[in-house]
Amino acid sequence: MRETAASFAPAASCVGVSKGFVTVTKEGVHFSLRVSPGAKRTSIESPYGESAVKLKVAAPPVSGKANVEVDRFLLKLLGVRRSAVAVVRGAASRFKTVLVRGVEEVATQKALAANLP
Repeated sequence: MRETAASFAPAASCVGVSKGFVTVTKEGVHFSLRVSPGAKRTSIESPYGESAVKLKVAAPPVSGKANVEVDRFLLKLLGVRRSAVAVVRGAASRFKTVLVRGVEEVATQKALAANLP
């Protein structure tokens, strides 16, 4: 029988992950979204638990159209250039992690909070 040592250190893949929906890393600001495609208009709906923001998207989940709409909305919301926003996890899922470069955590949180109903 093979024994393994228990480790209480975070896994390398968990470094930089926080319980909130906004996380600052050396690459930029990551935040978690719960995307609902096919809405009448693109808007921030509400917090989705403690770890994500629910975003309604006015595009179908076909051929990456919803991801393009997520990018377009965030560009306008945060005032950054197109190359500064990227979906880094969940491109084919409703749960997405988005990286935004060139913006600070406080500015990101304020922009998201200002658009919450």
